[in-house]
Amino acid sequence: MEKRLKKILTVLFLLLIIALALFAIVYINEYKKIDELKVVFFDVGQGDSIYIETPGGSDILIDGGPDNKILDKLGREMPFWDRSLDLVILTHPHADHVNGLVEVLTRYKVEEILYTGVNYNNQAYYELKEIIQEKNIKVTFAIAGQDYEFDNNIKLEILYPFKSLQDVEVKEVNNSSIVTLLDYNETEFLLTGDLEKEGELELIKKYQDLSTEVLKAGHHGSKSSSSLELLRAVSPEYVVIQSGKDNSFNHPHEITLNRLQNLEIDVLRNDSLGNIEFTTNGEAFKYMVK
Repeated sequence: MEKRLKKILTVLFLLLIIALALFAIVYINEYKKIDELKVVFFDVGQGDSIYIETPGGSDILIDGGPDNKILDKLGREMPFWDRSLDLVILTHPHADHVNGLVEVLTRYKVEEILYTGVNYNNQAYYELKEIIQEKNIKVTFAIAGQDYEFDNNIKLEILYPFKSLQDVEVKEVNNSSIVTLLDYNETEFLLTGDLEKEGELELIKKYQDLSTEVLKAGHHGSKSSSSLELLRAVSPEYVVIQSGKDNSFNHPHEITLNRLQNLEIDVLRNDSLGNIEFTTNGEAFKYMVK
């Protein structure tokens, strides 16, 4: 009887230790960065995927990359008990942006998805729309002028497209990309999907002030994006290029890299650095690679 009681007490003690450890993990994750915005440019190979975490714990994912690598990336960034995303944005339905989102929507609870609704023949895109319907996920079709407000005066503004593209057939899908501006007081990120020069010139014409600290290069640093006109209008401190190592498209292109070098803009590349994480309190910001 005494041995049995000792075993029970030992098990209870171990369970208490585990519970306290779990509580400590939750507490540390919730309160260690009470004023920092985190923006992670995931290294998902030849594709785009950006994760945003606000100080108040809102989780946003922009694009999912070309395959299911995104699941591992999210699993490492988000606590194991958190399987929900407040907002998912699909900039446009090319495979290197949409494929990974299929499993994300399957495995995570997604409160809202923002996309253009443009017509495009892509199996993963069809599957994504089926999952949205099956799980009754809230859908918003992107158009310039929409914005999302989060804690700590953080705002995500939709700058492009200028008109509804729902059920529209477009000539160039890259130039249907959703462009967003992430604004946290004195720090801003301009995220351009695969927008090319034609769309960039439309942005410049529409908005008088596009200056930001960080610019995500359009279309993986291709020569058809990151035009001189856009770079001068944005005048970023850093340009992030999301391209895969030894990709068959030769992204980023030498022309684009030379253009950035001539303007003395610091370039951060997923293909050579891995994941690139920015953190900011709305005033100062820093980055690390991991």
